[in-house]
Amino acid sequence: MTSEEVFQILLDRLDEFDIPFMITGAFASNAHGVPRVTQDADIVVETDFQTLLRLIENLGEGFYADPDAAKEAFATTRMLNIIHKDTGFKIDIILRKLRPFSIEEFKRRCKINFLGRERWFATPEDTILAKLEWSKMGQSERQFDDAVHVARVQGDGLDRSYLEKWAKELNVDDLLQRLLSEVRG
Repeated sequence: MTSEEVFQILLDRLDEFDIPFMITGAFASNAHGVPRVTQDADIVVETDFQTLLRLIENLGEGFYADPDAAKEAFATTRMLNIIHKDTGFKIDIILRKLRPFSIEEFKRRCKINFLGRERWFATPEDTILAKLEWSKMGQSERQFDDAVHVARVQGDGLDRSYLEKWAKELNVDDLLQRLLSEVRG
């Protein structure tokens, strides 16, 4: 079984439990930019604790998720790891934060055909902003490079005023300016 097939199973489960979600991280930057290999998937969800608990209890024997970790993730709005036992593929379930950017990002999500089905993804702009934020927190060039690739592929289709507004709010405006310079250069 491929990582994409494992991911598809989890996405189908989210649909079954009516859990609104948005694919982010490397899968989003792959969809909007230049594909690269990734060892995990990131999904932002909006749900209550009981629904999240029912989801992980009904994943099936092929997956591992700790109900106590789900409780802690929900209480602290951190991520919950779900691991496919046979492949080792990890899916990070991220509870949508309450900050204004996270609320706006989730409202703006867009549908993209992924493995033959329409799935919700972060927009190109929000993927760039999230990658810049991760780059700043972890000082990761890979995250920054993902953002650059999305910007290059999307080109003039990007909403620059949206990017500038939220980059300032997220305190990544210096990285956005660096990104724009690299894209122009």
